[in-house]
This record gives sequence, C-alpha cells and structure tokens, in this order.
Amino acid sequence: MTFSKFFKNKTVLVTGHTGFKGSWLTLWLNMLGAKVIAISKNVPTKPSHYENFSNFYISDDRFDLNDFDQLYSIINKRKPEFIFHLAAQPLVLESYKNPFETYTSNTIATLNILEALKKSNHNASAIIITSDKCYENINKQVKYKENDRLGGIDPYSTSKASAELIIKGYYESFFKTSKSNVRVCSARAGNVMGGGDWAKYRIVPDCIKSWISKKELIIRNAKATRPWQHVLEPLSGYLTLASLLSTNSKLNGESFNFGPSDLDSYTVEDLVIEVAKFFPGSQWSIEDKENQLYEANLLSLDCNKAKKVLNWKSKLDFSQTAEWTSEWYHTYYTKGPEAAVNLTKKQINDYTND
Repeated sequence: MTFSKFFKNKTVLVTGHTGFKGSWLTLWLNMLGAKVIAISKNVPTKPSHYENFSNFYISDDRFDLNDFDQLYSIINKRKPEFIFHLAAQPLVLESYKNPFETYTSNTIATLNILEALKKSNHNASAIIITSDKCYENINKQVKYKENDRLGGIDPYSTSKASAELIIKGYYESFFKTSKSNVRVCSARAGNVMGGGDWAKYRIVPDCIKSWISKKELIIRNAKATRPWQHVLEPLSGYLTLASLLSTNSKLNGESFNFGPSDLDSYTVEDLVIEVAKFFPGSQWSIEDKENQLYEANLLSLDCNKAKKVLNWKSKLDFSQTAEWTSEWYHTYYTKGPEAAVNLTKKQINDYTND
C-alpha cells in the first residue's frame, strides 16, 4: 500500500511520540509528508530515539493525557484527520510497582481520547493501540483471535483489557451512529523490538546495556515464547488500518491483531542467541530462581483477520528481525546517534520498498 496518498499534508495526532514505537511512527509519518501533532507526558528513557531527531512537529506538547481539558483543546483546535494513540505505561513488571499509574495511563487516557473525539465530532480515523496481553491468557499453545475473551491477572494486562472494553463501549454508543464523524479501531500487538529501545525490563535493551558495559546478561523467563517482531511490522499495520478505515466505514469498531507470520515459536533465550551473533564476546546466564511476579510464558497471535481484511502480513522473519535490530545498536555505539537515525530512515525505506 502507498501510504503517502493517505497521509501527505494530513494533520496526524500521535500520542506517546517520545517512546520507542511512537518515535519510529512519527519519523515515518514525517517521511510521508504528514503534519504531525505530538503529545507525550515526558521523555521516558535516556538515551532516547526521539531526542536524536530534528524538530519537525507542528506542535510537540508535554502533558498528562489525564488532563482532559488540555487534550480536548488541542483536538478541537487542530482537528487531526488521523489519530494514533500509543501513549501508555507499557511494562508488565512496572505495573506491579505502580498499578495506579498503569490503570490511569492505560484506561483514563484512552477514555479521554475517545471523549474528546466524541465532543469534537470532526472527520477523523483513530487507531487506539492496546496490547496482545489484553487477552485472557490460558498458557496453552493457542493463537489468540480478536474475538477471544479479554482479561488477565496482572495490572498491565487488565488495564489493556479495560481499555478495549472502553473502546467497544464508545463505538457501540457513539461512533456507530450516523451522526458520528469519528471512526475508531483498536490494534493489538506486542513484544516489538528494533533500534532505539532503551526501556527497562525488555530483553533486547537488557542485552545491549549489559554487553556494551562488558557485563554478563542475566536472562529472566528464558523459555517464555513471544510473538517477536520488528517495530516496523505493527507500525505498517497501524498505517494500513488507518488508511483503509478512512475510506471504509465497515471497519469502524473493529479490532485487529498485528504479529509475525513466522509460524515457529521462539523463546527469550532464542532471541538472545540471535542478537549475540552481532556482539562478539557477549555472555549470558539464565536466572535460576523463579520470578515472583507473574508473566505469561506462552503468547501467540492469530493475524488471519488482518491478512484477509486488510491484506496485511509481516515481512521480516525472526533472523531478519534480530539482524535489523542488532545492526541498529551496533551502528549507534560504533558510529553515533546521527548514523543511527540515518539507519532508521534507511530501514523504513527498505521495509517500504520490499
């Protein structure tokens, strides 16, 4: 799909643009010629992928999305044709430490986005990004479909399931009617990797931080499987979904999984082995004590709906995903941030031209 015809010269709101996925998305939108409005609470990590870019935003605001009045003021004034809501507390383990912040970030912020759009009621297509962890995980070898039961037992998972219910409630009550000019979809993906991620409790950043410091990596939950994918995969899904939603009202209110097409399951240890190929001399060991905080061991998505309805599927296999990710970090630490940003742009172009 040629994205530029949908996004060129269009006003696009991205929340969470200072985060890992948000920074890649805003750069991609800028390359497509979009006029990007950006809102984030803060810059969540040091180093930061976002901070290496030139300032190309129409507006780059810092405030908590729990502030409805400020959010509504921007949406009502700018009237963005597209909205990508990525702002969230994105970490399972962090949700145990700060459950209240997790719930307000992942549910109230979503509620405020939807209410602001309902109140503004301008012509808009909104993609609300939740998570693959919104499903009630039964820890069996199954691929979760969009109509499977929502749930979870940890604050992060239940906050994302709650956000999905809020989206559904607003669609059925307000955006489904002929009087509404707002179209909304939810997008579910997870375990994304790529260059520029320095978040804590994530395996690739943990690898890089340890090995750059010449330290041994301690692997937690080494046998856990995840739907590993490069950051460009779900982002291409979000852009595809937004493009088609803007022209096809039948997509309004739908949810879509975006995950790897690779049918094989790969563990955390498999990923470490793959990334280590690009960092000679790297060392790791497996944590022998059981993690006291619950994290699902088995997680996989069924993405046939996205393939059938959107004609979308992932492009990069597991080894390519690890290679593109490792190449980025190697470039950053050997050639510097500017070279890494240039590689970000190159990987976007290479992915688009594939």
